[in-house]
Amino acid sequence: MGTVTYLIISDIHGNLEALDATLSAAGPRDRVLVLGDLVGYGADPNAVIERVRALPECTVIRGNHDKVAAGIDTVDGFNRLARQAIEWTADTLTSENLAWLAALPKGPIVVDDLIEICHGTPFDEDVYVFDEMDALRSLDATERTVCLFGHTHVPAMFRLGPPGAGSASPGRSGRELDTTVPVRGFPFRLDLEDGCKYLLNCGAVGQPRDLDARAAFGVFDTKMQCLTFERTAYDITTAQEKIVQAGLPEVLAQRLAVGR
Repeated sequence: MGTVTYLIISDIHGNLEALDATLSAAGPRDRVLVLGDLVGYGADPNAVIERVRALPECTVIRGNHDKVAAGIDTVDGFNRLARQAIEWTADTLTSENLAWLAALPKGPIVVDDLIEICHGTPFDEDVYVFDEMDALRSLDATERTVCLFGHTHVPAMFRLGPPGAGSASPGRSGRELDTTVPVRGFPFRLDLEDGCKYLLNCGAVGQPRDLDARAAFGVFDTKMQCLTFERTAYDITTAQEKIVQAGLPEVLAQRLAVGR
């Protein structure tokens, strides 16, 4: 595998301002990996899809909101706010963009000999990774050294140590599981270590839920063997105004300012 830099984005959720700020802050990269949930909550689902579709060398997988908007899944598992937003989204999307969403592949997808991507987990695209047990089950299901995921809207890192490194939190074959959540101190650089496996979440572009309102994304450098977790400010006021003007629940606008 030659040297490649990947821009990693997930959970845009119809937030065009956050997406544009992310693309500008990240600058040109060799490839873009989009880990699902392009739509839902935000007021610009068509514009977000069109931006992503125009990206060169871009790999996209579907998220749960994408599935519901496209009619592949039902709203049964959604709360009231998510249901209102996704019903509005489905009505707002063009027929072309609905068809494009419906055709998005299901994760996990192997990107190269080092990286695979999924929305929720490698064993179920809709399951959330919230704790060590979820992480261990996910790492057991991975095929590559690095598995990038989204869905939780919170940056997170899980590292499974080399064989023979036992601990109180053992993974496969007694390997040590380390959990780190880089909630503050961005940019945060993670250098890969030999013999380890990684389950990594770069956070949400358009709906951060870690009390940091800035858009979250990641940049992976295959030459340096490192992932940098990044944040960038964006025009939250405009994104909020669009949500209110669209007639979506006002709380969806309010939550953007507090990152939750």
